[in-house]
Amino acid sequence: MGIETVSTNRAFGGVQGVYRHASSATGTDMTFSVYVPPHEPDARLPVVWYLSGLTCTHANVTEKGEYRRACAELGLIFVAPDTSPRGNDVADELTNWKMGKGAGMYLNATETPWAEHYQMYSYITEELPALIAEQFRADMTRQGIFGHSMGGHGAMTIALKNPDRFKSCSAFAPIVNPLTADWTQDAFEKYLGADRAKWREYDACALVEDGARFPEFLVDQGKADSFLETGLAPWKFEEAVKGTNIGLTLRMHERYDHSYYFISTFMEDHLKWHAERLG
Repeated sequence: MGIETVSTNRAFGGVQGVYRHASSATGTDMTFSVYVPPHEPDARLPVVWYLSGLTCTHANVTEKGEYRRACAELGLIFVAPDTSPRGNDVADELTNWKMGKGAGMYLNATETPWAEHYQMYSYITEELPALIAEQFRADMTRQGIFGHSMGGHGAMTIALKNPDRFKSCSAFAPIVNPLTADWTQDAFEKYLGADRAKWREYDACALVEDGARFPEFLVDQGKADSFLETGLAPWKFEEAVKGTNIGLTLRMHERYDHSYYFISTFMEDHLKWHAERLG
């Protein structure tokens, strides 16, 4: 598998790169960023995957996430994929920011016309990891995953479905219950069909209710987040894990919103959380 280098920049002794490749999962070119910290020539480094939210590309966290210093100090490779397939031939709803490009929901769509390209679950869990393992000094036995909003949903559901692959998972303001959230139900129906039972494999609360397990989660949420009540509601996940062996550290922060000002404030905490568990 080959990749095209879009750009590279030196940062904190490591290299921040942006790359492009032809994806067989989505049938499109996909762009992603990777930060590789300074390391010994023969070292294999743990990997953290960061999944972004609605309307975002790889660039949002790459430019605003403020993760590079911590990754350099902790020795973490940081991978930031795109949130959906892109291209003129890719289905989209131009006036709906909660659907289509920038809103891939980290699932494999089954409905026409979305199924042709919107295979983001397979892309994130199969194709891109194989590419990272081939092209970078990554120790794929030490992987963590986290994300923001829609990306928090993606990280948590992927971890719950792949507990043997990931050693750590955290989230900023995640959509924990897409079956009830106001900004995901329309997209889920269009991507997956009207049978809500098929939605459950992409819903963190439903996965836990159906028996999925992961050791522990760290979740940070701003109390001033305008999406808190109807779109996020982390207390639903808190309720879902009661009576299970799943650990949850849920931190609610006064006056913080849904923006990258919030994310960047707690980014170092999350990276340290992952580093402690990745060894």
